[in-house]
Amino acid sequence: MTRTKTLATSLLSLTAAALLSLGAGSGASAAPSTSHGADASTVSSNPASDGNTADYWTPERMKNAVSGDVLATKALTRAQAALGLADLPVSPDQVFPGLGSALTTIEGQQAASPATQSPAVDRKANGGEAPVPHIGKVFFTLGGVNYVCSGNSITSANRSTVSTAGHCLNEGPGAFASNFTFVPAYQNGVAPYGKWTAKALYTTSQWSSSGAMQYDTGFAVMNPLNGQKLADVVGASGVQFNAARGLAYKSFGYPAAAPFTGESLMSCSGTAANDPYNPQYNTQGIPCNMTGGSSGGPWFTGTSSAGYQNSVNSYGYGSNSTNMYGPYWGSVIQGTYQNASTAP
Repeated sequence: MTRTKTLATSLLSLTAAALLSLGAGSGASAAPSTSHGADASTVSSNPASDGNTADYWTPERMKNAVSGDVLATKALTRAQAALGLADLPVSPDQVFPGLGSALTTIEGQQAASPATQSPAVDRKANGGEAPVPHIGKVFFTLGGVNYVCSGNSITSANRSTVSTAGHCLNEGPGAFASNFTFVPAYQNGVAPYGKWTAKALYTTSQWSSSGAMQYDTGFAVMNPLNGQKLADVVGASGVQFNAARGLAYKSFGYPAAAPFTGESLMSCSGTAANDPYNPQYNTQGIPCNMTGGSSGGPWFTGTSSAGYQNSVNSYGYGSNSTNMYGPYWGSVIQGTYQNASTAP
């Protein structure tokens, strides 16, 4: 798809051109319960734990899951139908007063028996990677369709929290996913650390109520597996909120849309720059042409998976996009993280 050239045409074309979200889960769900973090911004869905969820994701279903790039596009279409072009940008400082808040850094957690990490590398777009224990694929069902995204185990008080894109667990706006399962270090259909099922899904109210792209982040609290918690098995990345803009990043994901297969981990790296086409989203982009399925994959500061995570793969402009954009992790997303990371 040809890159859009103006703000107005960009907003219109995004309704038809795929945003590279990767994800999402299943059909109808009960109305989500709302819980409040430090900024009263979070919404959680607490589906009943289904003991058969892990068994549902057979190697065949995992391989055939649809990359969910259509989900973010649908959310944007609904938002534009309601708002027209009324949300054309003004100064990001006016729209997002959370910018400039104090930097928050939370250190990572080691696995009980630390697994081998992939070596630090400095690649541009689409570098092939060895599996990383704490990075994996996210599978879920939404509207009766099986989808796939990417995710990462992050530091948390409950040692059981996974980060992903908001559109990988909620329609934005709309229903929450079902059958949500995280498969760390996935490769070619193999789940070396098992299949971890979710007991609660969290996203910002701005995403769940209106599909606001600047808040396209979600967190899943996972059930124990074989009596162990996720971070004790694969470790967990440290996180940062309200970090400086324009940092150097390395992002990871499992792109599943052509020309990729979604069967192995890929990466991109580069210095972040503001989205010039829709600055009202407050997002940043790095050079990257990963496709659908990579949505929700982590962004780490620096040049390896050992850095702090402070964004996720959210969207790109069409199938030929050369940049991947991610939301700015400020105070709103931090409040959602706090709710998820301290959930029982």
